[in-house]
Amino acid sequence: MQVRAQTVQAFNYKVEKHGIFREAAVASAHPLASKVGRMILAKGGNAVDAAIAMQWALAVVYPQAGNIGGGGFMVAHLNDGRNLAIDYREMAPAAAYRDMYLDEDGSVNSRKSIDGHLAVGVPGTVAGLFASHRYAKLPMATLIAPAIELAKLGFAVTAAEARGLNSLQSRFKQFNTSGNAFIRDVPWQEGDTLVQTDLANTLMRISVAGEKGFYEGETAQLIVAEMQRGHGIITLDDLKNYKAKYRDAIIFPYKGYKVITMPLPSSGGIILQQMMGMVEPYSIGKFKHNSAEAVQLMTEIERRAYADRAAFLGDEDFVNVPVAAITNPGYLTRRMQGYQPGIAGNSEQIQAGQIPDPSEQTTHLNVLDAAGNAVSVTTTLNGSYGSKVVVSRAGFFLNNEMDDFSAKPGVANMYGLVGNEANAIAPGKRMLSSMTPTIVLKENQPYIVTGTPGGSTIITSVFQTLLNVIDFKLDAMETVNAPKFHHQWLPDVIDVEADFPEPVIEALEKMGYKVHKRGAIGRTELIIKHGENGQIEAVGDKRGDDSVAGI
Repeated sequence: MQVRAQTVQAFNYKVEKHGIFREAAVASAHPLASKVGRMILAKGGNAVDAAIAMQWALAVVYPQAGNIGGGGFMVAHLNDGRNLAIDYREMAPAAAYRDMYLDEDGSVNSRKSIDGHLAVGVPGTVAGLFASHRYAKLPMATLIAPAIELAKLGFAVTAAEARGLNSLQSRFKQFNTSGNAFIRDVPWQEGDTLVQTDLANTLMRISVAGEKGFYEGETAQLIVAEMQRGHGIITLDDLKNYKAKYRDAIIFPYKGYKVITMPLPSSGGIILQQMMGMVEPYSIGKFKHNSAEAVQLMTEIERRAYADRAAFLGDEDFVNVPVAAITNPGYLTRRMQGYQPGIAGNSEQIQAGQIPDPSEQTTHLNVLDAAGNAVSVTTTLNGSYGSKVVVSRAGFFLNNEMDDFSAKPGVANMYGLVGNEANAIAPGKRMLSSMTPTIVLKENQPYIVTGTPGGSTIITSVFQTLLNVIDFKLDAMETVNAPKFHHQWLPDVIDVEADFPEPVIEALEKMGYKVHKRGAIGRTELIIKHGENGQIEAVGDKRGDDSVAGI
């Protein structure tokens, strides 16, 4: 395939944080990916076409999280009424085993599951894009072509991308067995051109040979050769045997709306259902947004849901997860029995619920098209730039998703999340995820399309987004950009962004909460379809280069 001319304006672009469109809209972590999505829609593609093309593009222009070396989830609502959930989460290689990250004394060596070749799970993104393609209209070669162009001809990096590349140069050099496009002797600067010839060649092989262009043949051999040089364990059979899976979407009601989200191995959908179910009886909209009363109620809900996550959730293909029991309205009511307004709960006392015997780097995109098809996709390498390993001569970063397993029951991962036996490592198993791509229907038509990166904060950010729109009646810009907070059971602390209101922090501390200021929480993408005028509003988060586009 020849790339002869520039069709994506890759050296003269700007971030668009907000847009109101008549027909269709997209939102993603990078303006060039959003431009690609709009271009595909203008060519007659549907929302799935645009989502696929944007993911290929993000693999080029957003290498810290956009990927072909990682995995993700797609949730979609089609205009014929079908709801889709496609699972292309990474999985453990066949040679993986339960205690592979423990030292001789039984302690977890967390660096082994975070950095380098042993941290890599079998990538799923490419399989997921081809599994999604059955719902698209345009040929895959058309959808991958903009990404090939961006890789081969290059693009101008943003200031944020330059900072990210500069901050990790030493680790790139430490964990790579050869040079690559991301390592350089002089610092990256805004406007520098990033050309990725090896990645362009890899994408061309996929364009010609389909999935086999990645999971078999030259690319697969390059991945395995990289594994062998760095003492990783992924084999040719691991790659050849990987399959994306079609799952049943989680669908639940909330105050007359219908929420569609991702099932296991995403913990996000189940925990979101729990949290929305626990908050519904409280009429939280009577409180001011981000008031001490609202934050306290939501914190106690988050505490209980994350305790259940640690105890019960894992890959349902391997373990029996009591999904129906822990999302039952009666169970959720019982979970809130110890809640006391104005008094902080305690995570040592509040553990997982009692049920009957059951016999941060990521990226998100949204698309809503003129025909009423809605797509919400979250993909990840796990940490920023994943394992920091680039496949030599193939040009892409590999994930470090093995850290999302529970290396040892009760020991936290890189995001502070504690797991149990349900999420223990096993060959072929998919690690638990927090990714929560979500769509909300109003009168059975797409109303909200949303999601975010952010590791363990993803679920609480989506929770806050839905409440901001539905209960607190914030506008789209306020919904995305208002200060966020997060509680995840352990550690027993409320994380807040630096601009969170000081009077609210003081009120929470008086209740007995520990409050910790931190950096940005997530980067939410949001599309809202306004029924009263038919306009489509899209917002890209202020916290990054997130950008929207539309028709």
